[in-house]
Amino acid sequence: MRFVSVALGVAIFIAINGRAPAADVSAGRALAEACAGCHGADGVSQIELTPSLAGQPDEFVQWQLVYFRSGARKSEVMGPIAQALSNEDIRNLGAYYASLPPPRPQETSAPDALMQNGEKVALQHRCRSCHADDYNGFRAAARLSGQREDVLVKALRDFKSGKRVGSGVASMADVTYEMTDSDMEAVSHYLAQRR
Repeated sequence: MRFVSVALGVAIFIAINGRAPAADVSAGRALAEACAGCHGADGVSQIELTPSLAGQPDEFVQWQLVYFRSGARKSEVMGPIAQALSNEDIRNLGAYYASLPPPRPQETSAPDALMQNGEKVALQHRCRSCHADDYNGFRAAARLSGQREDVLVKALRDFKSGKRVGSGVASMADVTYEMTDSDMEAVSHYLAQRR
């Protein structure tokens, strides 16, 4: 029942959002100054378990902030921050982070065995079907390419345990259901190295 309420709230948010004036990237940049301490001045995090937001799809950022604001996604840090944001603030932040160049992965000389295994796991679990062929995200699906490896591993573990839910009802729970911890580590390593 709680999920249905959150889903309805998100649907209403998007419906209202669709008729709202265009997002203001400059206003989003000003709001993001308060986010820079954790997510980086350029949206690229240098802090463990803190996601980079640069280059994330606009809708993905908006949905996550709505989830935090509603309590559907739990975080002692992000919950209170998101509760203080208006719908307009959320639109502006989404547009701002989407406008930034995505993080650059660390240079690697050649794919290692873990990366090769991670590529196989990503294909096996059809990650491209939601996150796009290049894993750069699409609409409400996160950009996975170049994301911090530790963030990706934690997200997969949280989806598998049910601690976190995605916008596609149970899609991420289904994807992670048969994944082993080593699968999660491999696919996270692979995706973190992608451009």
